[in-house]
Amino acid sequence: MEILITGGNGFLGRNLIPALQERGDHVRVLALPTEDTTWVEKRGVAVFRGDVRNPDVLTAPMRGVDTVFHLAAMMGLWRPMREYNAVNVVGTGNVCRAALAAGIRRLIHISSWTVYGPDRGRVLTEDDALQPQPEPYSITKAQGDLLVQRMIAEEGLPATIIRPGTIFGAGDRLNFGRIADRACAGKDIIIGSGRNALPLVYVTDVVQGLLLCAGHERAQGQAYNISNDEPLTQEEFLHAIAQELGVVSPWMHIPYRAAYALASVSEVVADLARSQQPFVTRHGIALFGSDNRHSIRKARTELGYVPQVSIREGVERASLWYEQHALPAVPIAV
Repeated sequence: MEILITGGNGFLGRNLIPALQERGDHVRVLALPTEDTTWVEKRGVAVFRGDVRNPDVLTAPMRGVDTVFHLAAMMGLWRPMREYNAVNVVGTGNVCRAALAAGIRRLIHISSWTVYGPDRGRVLTEDDALQPQPEPYSITKAQGDLLVQRMIAEEGLPATIIRPGTIFGAGDRLNFGRIADRACAGKDIIIGSGRNALPLVYVTDVVQGLLLCAGHERAQGQAYNISNDEPLTQEEFLHAIAQELGVVSPWMHIPYRAAYALASVSEVVADLARSQQPFVTRHGIALFGSDNRHSIRKARTELGYVPQVSIREGVERASLWYEQHALPAVPIAV
């Protein structure tokens, strides 16, 4: 099959591409004009240059495509809401309309667990209302999710929505790499009690979910949580990383409310100083400091999805990669 991956040069895309090629698919990616696409080109992947914010550049890469994996999103950056909206909402709409015009068979849209909002106090299913945290990434991912839902219902968009947990794994500089950097520097701290469940998922399990959604007719028009239902707590996760890297486990705790207040002040200061990144963000505190559990029963039952990599094993794999490559994480806010 002919496959298009928007944002295919990113961490998830680089794990999805080999899986698609192994089953004989022809893959093309949409990458930003300034991106270094050496890795994907070496794998024989066709590269189309463009930006999802510009609908005019989407016609050519969509031509002759069977399935679109829409991975492109703005995340991990400190940008105004309008910039997040332009990519995560407007850009998503552009991709969906281009896919409809091209007559594609299936579009898989990557949403996020953050669309549900943090610390809801129970295990959440796909039927729960979206209540995103009041920060740009979560809000715009929720709006993009709702936009795809509307286009499925009103325009017949043949799409499936995936809401993954926090993705990590070997090669991950955004989530795991940043934590490992802090662990090695002795700067990791525990937010709150540390007993909160982290909604983590290893990257190859997300790839499994993507392929299942693309192949099952029952998945069309549906949303699925793709995560791991045997989570580690924040404290267990941080201690596991420290153990694998051979460094001292974090011991200092900071109360959740104090950390969240500090993040709010940090964001205001960053805005006033026009800084590239706040010292800490509300999104980061909620991501690691709140208790979040999501049911994957629907994906198990309807798709046959079963997580293959436990979070503990994922830590081992990611730590080995980190030690072998010693790559500094992208400088990014908490």
